[in-house]
Amino acid sequence: MGKLEGKVAVITGGSSGLALASAKLFVQEGAHVFITGRRQSVLDEAVASIGRNVTGVQGDAANLDDLDRLFEIVRREKGSLDVVFASAGMAEPGRLGEITEAHFDTVFGLNTRGTVFTVQKALPLLNDGGSIIMTGSMVSVKGFPNWGVYSASKTALRSFARTWVSELKSRNIRVNVISPGQTATETHALDEEATRRMEAMIPRGYRGRPEEIASVALFLACNDSSYVNGVELFVDGGLTAV
Repeated sequence: MGKLEGKVAVITGGSSGLALASAKLFVQEGAHVFITGRRQSVLDEAVASIGRNVTGVQGDAANLDDLDRLFEIVRREKGSLDVVFASAGMAEPGRLGEITEAHFDTVFGLNTRGTVFTVQKALPLLNDGGSIIMTGSMVSVKGFPNWGVYSASKTALRSFARTWVSELKSRNIRVNVISPGQTATETHALDEEATRRMEAMIPRGYRGRPEEIASVALFLACNDSSYVNGVELFVDGGLTAV
């Protein structure tokens, strides 16, 4: 029996990258997964690659109407859910002195506001004893030039987790943040020189794979992590440790 046998999960941004790898693993472990993505063609490809026990819902996690439609589909098809993995996000550089309102609003609108309302709108459907996972980033504790707004948008998620574990304790709902380091995905493509420089900073010596992040997401989603609550778990090859 799989670690998520009979469970229902929602993964926003699940049409690509580490979220897609997580959706595939959740299904392998017995879950039915609802994934979202903004581009229908990419979403359709993701659904086809997962193959079974998956529902694709086109939408933008920064759009509250799209979130309402997502959870109405979940309610209609499954009635409730057990795991909310708020993984939709974006990274865009912006140096102090050059930051625009549009840049700030776009980054915080998806990474922070979108995460808050994804979780809030899921709550009426989330079963007691369920798991909430948010995708943060190791930049929440590192100071990389040009990435101040992005870093702040992800740092906020750690604060939400601290508060929500107290607010949801009567329902035994766990809340955790998974914060990946540099991961080799299509949205984080680097040229050979940039890859060499980045990997020289990572104690393990090379970037992560989406499947490695997915295995940690599975841990936080299932009962293996039943006593893990309110943490920010860095999955970064040791980069934040040095």
